Amino acid sequence: MTSVLITGAAGFLGRHVVEEAARQDAALRLMSHRRPAVVTRPGCAVVCADLRDPDSLRGVCEGIDVVMHCASYIGGSVQNNEFVNAQGTRNLVAEARRAGVSRVVYVSTASVYGRGSFCGATPAELTRNPGSPTSASRAAAEDAVLDAGGLVLRPHLVYGVGDAWVVPGVSRLLRALPGTVEGWSARLSLVSVHELARLAVAAGLAPAADLTAMTYHASHPDPVTAATLLRAVADCAELPWPQRDLTALQACGLLASDPRSLHALDMLRTDHFFDSAPLWRDLRLTPGPGFASAFAQAAPWYRSALSDASCAAG
Repeated sequence: MTSVLITGAAGFLGRHVVEEAARQDAALRLMSHRRPAVVTRPGCAVVCADLRDPDSLRGVCEGIDVVMHCASYIGGSVQNNEFVNAQGTRNLVAEARRAGVSRVVYVSTASVYGRGSFCGATPAELTRNPGSPTSASRAAAEDAVLDAGGLVLRPHLVYGVGDAWVVPGVSRLLRALPGTVEGWSARLSLVSVHELARLAVAAGLAPAADLTAMTYHASHPDPVTAATLLRAVADCAELPWPQRDLTALQACGLLASDPRSLHALDMLRTDHFFDSAPLWRDLRLTPGPGFASAFAQAAPWYRSALSDASCAAG
């Protein structure tokens, strides 16, 4: 039985990775810092440790075969991003190497590429150019994992139960704009958190001979148009679909005082489609049915979450 340590086990992705790894009959050790990890079955070991504190990590990797590093810090200060994502990952990797861990899998982000238009490229065809403290620190975390011979997975937009970023951000954008933007025709790489967990666990357990790269994009192989994503969110949030179309310049003017929505606009009006087929192929996995089906499964949770957020804002 493969023994697996999952960092960020109480987080958005980590909780789903725990469930998927349990289905694969791995021996699990769940690591979290602020929130308690949820034990999904008897025999799961739970450890509390802080990536920023090397002493607290001492021994967490003893007897572990695979580390699935799902912990991350998003937003906030430059210092916190550096301490948690960059230095914290270096601390974890050092402990994993000391304990003789055979593989570290780090779930990073396609945001390490920065701004631009991306049309179906593989990681080898792209250059990282992070544009925020979060993405810069996660690029540094990637380097630590890759230098140790580990694997890096780069999803783009991740949605599903527990999402606090993608759909809430899209909902905020829809409320701020009185129209669509250039038809919302851009193609986007999306992945449900359940599918991302499948990929992460499979990457951790796959025979080394099956893996043809150290860095992979990790999304559903079929891109989704921005219009498809925004219509699904509008339905969940019970927002009317606008009847007019705006230019990008008009939209930027309307969002000038809202940096977060401006960032979302930039991401949704240009192609952010990353080639994830190599990962599915190397792991010998068949992708799920796609966005429409997976989003429909999460829709009841989103309706409740968006309703609660609207009431709180009001």
